[in-house]
Amino acid sequence: MANYRRIIDNLASGVRVDGAVLAELIGPAEERVREYAAGLAREVAEQHFGKGVFLRGLVEISNRCSRGCYYCGLRAENDAVRRYTLEEEEIVAACEEGYELGFRSFVLQGGELHNIEQGIAHLTRRLKSTMADAALTLSLGEQSEATYRAWREAGADRYLLRHETASPDHYAMLHPSWMSYESRLECLEVLHRLGYQRGAGFMVGSPGQTVHHLAQEIDFLGRLRPEMVGIGPFVPQSATPFAKQERGSVERTLLMISLVRLTLPKALIPATTALASSDEAGTVRGVLAGANVVMPNITPARVRGDYAIYDGKKSFGSESGEGVALLTEELARVGYEARMTRGDHPDYE
Repeated sequence: MANYRRIIDNLASGVRVDGAVLAELIGPAEERVREYAAGLAREVAEQHFGKGVFLRGLVEISNRCSRGCYYCGLRAENDAVRRYTLEEEEIVAACEEGYELGFRSFVLQGGELHNIEQGIAHLTRRLKSTMADAALTLSLGEQSEATYRAWREAGADRYLLRHETASPDHYAMLHPSWMSYESRLECLEVLHRLGYQRGAGFMVGSPGQTVHHLAQEIDFLGRLRPEMVGIGPFVPQSATPFAKQERGSVERTLLMISLVRLTLPKALIPATTALASSDEAGTVRGVLAGANVVMPNITPARVRGDYAIYDGKKSFGSESGEGVALLTEELARVGYEARMTRGDHPDYE
């Protein structure tokens, strides 16, 4: 594409780029296009965050889920997965160990369950009472406004809820009919209204996705303006309806990270575990494409393998709390500094 530099420069300048033009840019994900976009994305990220990459301690608190997402190994219909729910004491102990390691930002993630409002509120208050200088992110699916409010009032700072696709029709291809795209968007609006730093996100290469869908993501996120955006390649899971689908492209994922960075200069964008699980150098490549967050896994080792949202998920080595020194070295080799501070969005008060 002859005009790719002008198109990417326009995106970085806040000029709206036509979806068809973006689709033409994203489709081939050519090396020259990726390199130019990544270089500009790094410059933009460094303007707001310097050479820092924020580390979050990830605790996968339960793999039980009431949902039926066709791409996820935790879907309620999957009888092959060994289910678990961590006791509150185990979660607190994992966070306390992470705090001793230096983490000042934690993510509690799990499948979507209901009737958990009081338990999570109590856990949140307990963690914030002993680690007041640490940020706490929850990622527990769609909940009622009352539940989100209770957790916010208990001290939760952030909430991750991937929208998965900007297209209602594509959403319907990825989920059973009783799951609602409109409900997902309403939850994201409620989270914003309640004062959370909210995270959206999508997979690259999910079944039925076209480059036009990916182009839609740029426009959608530009309007939504979430504080956090998770972007990773689709990775199939053997016990789901999409078991035999192809993996998403790493190269296209890296380009999307760069384009989202240019669209949302101050966003907190993780180099996701799915990216690291798809490419040996995925974490570093994600950072070099414009990502500025990594979430090492500090879940108790005995259950890490059971949080099988997709096959081959990494949760040890530099993807773990025990491997922070290794991760720090990997980042340092490409000129970046691992930071274990709260890592808030620059505009967050």
